[in-house]
Amino acid sequence: MCGIAGILDNSGARTPDELAALARRMAEVQAHRGPDGSGVYADPEGGLALGHRRLAVLELGEAGAQPMASADGRFVLTYNGEIYNHFELRGQIDAARAYSGRPALSWRGGSDTETLVEALALWRPAEALTRCEGMFALGVWDRRERTLTLARDRMGEKPLYYAARGGRLFFASELAGLTAALDFTPVVDRSALALFLRLSCIPAPHSILSGVRKMPPGRLLTLRADNVTDSADLPEPAVYWSLRDMAEAGLAAPFAGSDDEALDALLERLRRSVRSRMQADVPVGALLSGGVDSSLVTALMVEAAGGRTVRAFTIGYDDAAYDESALAATVAKHLGAEHVALTFRTEDALRLVPELGRASGEPFADASFLPTLLVSKLTRGHVKVCLTGDGGDELFAGYNRHVHGAALWAMLSGVSPGLRGTLAGMITSLSPRAWDRILRVLRPMLPRIARQRLPGEKLHKLAAALPARIAPTFYAALVSAWPDPGVLIPGAAEAGWALRHKSSWPSPDLCPEGSSVWMQYLDTAWYLPGDILTKVDRATMHYGLESRAPYLDHRVAAFAWSLPANMRVRSGMGKWATRMLLDRYMPHELWDRPKMGFGVPVGDWLRGPLKPWAEALIDPERLACEGYFEPEPVARAWAEHQSGRFNRQYRLWPILMFQAWLENAGISG
Repeated sequence: MCGIAGILDNSGARTPDELAALARRMAEVQAHRGPDGSGVYADPEGGLALGHRRLAVLELGEAGAQPMASADGRFVLTYNGEIYNHFELRGQIDAARAYSGRPALSWRGGSDTETLVEALALWRPAEALTRCEGMFALGVWDRRERTLTLARDRMGEKPLYYAARGGRLFFASELAGLTAALDFTPVVDRSALALFLRLSCIPAPHSILSGVRKMPPGRLLTLRADNVTDSADLPEPAVYWSLRDMAEAGLAAPFAGSDDEALDALLERLRRSVRSRMQADVPVGALLSGGVDSSLVTALMVEAAGGRTVRAFTIGYDDAAYDESALAATVAKHLGAEHVALTFRTEDALRLVPELGRASGEPFADASFLPTLLVSKLTRGHVKVCLTGDGGDELFAGYNRHVHGAALWAMLSGVSPGLRGTLAGMITSLSPRAWDRILRVLRPMLPRIARQRLPGEKLHKLAAALPARIAPTFYAALVSAWPDPGVLIPGAAEAGWALRHKSSWPSPDLCPEGSSVWMQYLDTAWYLPGDILTKVDRATMHYGLESRAPYLDHRVAAFAWSLPANMRVRSGMGKWATRMLLDRYMPHELWDRPKMGFGVPVGDWLRGPLKPWAEALIDPERLACEGYFEPEPVARAWAEHQSGRFNRQYRLWPILMFQAWLENAGISG
């Protein structure tokens, strides 16, 4: 896991030494991603320079250093990630070279980087990447053809930003790598800002800065220096792997065996994925929340370890309503893992809040970013690599909208809009706190609903979705922080996202609008890479920790899409298949509970210790001067939140996180 950067400049305006110095500076601002070493490569004839910051996990010596050239010297690679099947690929490379009469390679070491650059040299990027099992973002330079190829992994685990200005192309793992090099005044993209207010993140291909793009998952872009002008003129990245094709293939040919046969097949794929992700020349641990996904990964790690100690890391809170560390400790003890926990006090978390804008790299408003940072810091003190349960919710239907949302939409389809509006009004006539009190009384009759954390908030979220007349509007209401960002940014045309790209959805015959599997697809297309994987990448890499997600093995994902619908959602319960697998490793009562998530009491903090910080960021005069937000709707949301009748944290937090980022980035209005 590393930080990468590069520049392709055929203008002749910079000397090779200047290009190398620029690439080095772009990489150095990402030193937190790779604290173990650095490297630069410059091609004086090609107008190219590549930079790299290294986190040494495999082949810890110089044989793993980057940028790395292929054995024939034609290709030079800077790359961030891990190729888990790289030893298998070496066998394929050796066999292919022998078959074609090429001389055998003398492998220089055991680095997956060496395997990857030789695969790229042999098969060229599109085919080589389809053979790779792993996570990656990369830039590879072909010295003969004078082409630069940028690519990102299938599911979007690793980030890659790029932009073109004045005939020069720049790329980097994080936005700071670009702004360290781009000789232009950064300008906020207001359409991306509007999208951020809706989703609390900015999905690819958009970024917060005009002219800067994020490479979408499963895409690659090949450019010649003489074809680079400005970002608006760059071609669209090519597809080398398609989420839609994978989903359609699985839905069109569902697994035909029994439940037990399907569970056995899924377990074998997960076992293989966990084993491959435990390969490292440094200590490996697990992030354990005590939920289904992380518990199953930890169980499989203990099983694969063959008696070696597996350490599982948990963050706990001094607020019992958000603390799951005791449950995680029980799970770890039952599984035979060594549990390491840190309970942080509210003041510990509050000290980190002003740093969130810097740590995220661009505006990011998932409040669970804060505890993810804390657990990453704890984990990095013990190990250098951790396995996570990320992707389990999206692939196996783990969110409430997959279970209850789809069923509710099917029921509402026959109810008049007027009646739905009346029902929404009835729900919102009581505050979320009042609903919490009512549901506590009704707990014996509605155990799964009443045991949800903040059930009143979820009911108010549902009320916002009830008047929707079409499924996309219903889904948008369920996932939106601000339902109408145009109120805050008048005239801004909200940037497109997965919900608006209907042509990218699977066939409606296989994936009907409003169905559970349709919501799963949308979540996998934008929420997983745009929010969940962004959060984990930024938090772990902020402390030089590598995270690996076994559920995101593309073969596991493909099999998940082939599971019959009733193996995803059954008896009002999502993730049925993975729950049944976990049942083989630990007692049912340890995991049979409503999903809690990974949150912090931001709403309470904004009425208490964070109030002065927040008021300074959203001061009406400041907002008016900066010119990004209309002050009045922000002030109204703030007043409603302070009254205690409404919890407006989901509307306020994106604004605050943008303001914090803006302050750190030094961009004026």
